[in-house]
Amino acid sequence: MKKYIVPVLSWLIVAWICKVFLFSLPYKFTGHPDTRHIFGTIGAWMSDTILPAFGDFFSRFGAIIVGSFELTVSLVLIAPALIWLLGAMGLANSEGKRPVFHRVGGLMASAVMAGAVFFHLFTPLGVEVLHEGKSDGGSLFYAALSILVLGMVLYFMNRARRY
Repeated sequence: MKKYIVPVLSWLIVAWICKVFLFSLPYKFTGHPDTRHIFGTIGAWMSDTILPAFGDFFSRFGAIIVGSFELTVSLVLIAPALIWLLGAMGLANSEGKRPVFHRVGGLMASAVMAGAVFFHLFTPLGVEVLHEGKSDGGSLFYAALSILVLGMVLYFMNRARRY
C-alpha cells in the first residue's frame, strides 16, 4: 500500500498544476483583456523600477512567454503517462521515469509561480486583482501560491523514490 501513496499524491498534484496552467493558456495566447491588464500592470511597474524597454517587452510578450513555459511544464509533468503508454505498447521503457519527470516538473512549476507570487506581492498588481471594477477575490494569487508550494512538495516527494 505504501508504495502507491507517493505516485497517487504526485498525480493529484500534477492534475491540479496542469489544470491551472492549461486552462489559463487561452487567456494568455489570445490577448484576453484580463491578461493584458495583468501583464500591462507588471510591465508598467518594471518600466518604472527596472528599465523602460524591459517593461514594454514584458507588457507585450510576457503572457506568451509565461504561457509557453507553463505549457512546457505541463508536458514535462504528464510525460510519464505518455511514456507509460509507449511502454505498454512495447515501444519504451517506462520504469523509474515518473519520479524524475515529476521532480523536474515540480521545480519548474515552483519557479514560474515564485515569479507570479512575487509580482502579486510586490507590484501594484496586488493579491486581489482588480480590473474594470471586478475583483478576482485573490484567486490568481492563491492558485499561484498553491502551485509554488505543491511544486516543491512534488520535488521533495519524488527525490529518492524508485517507484
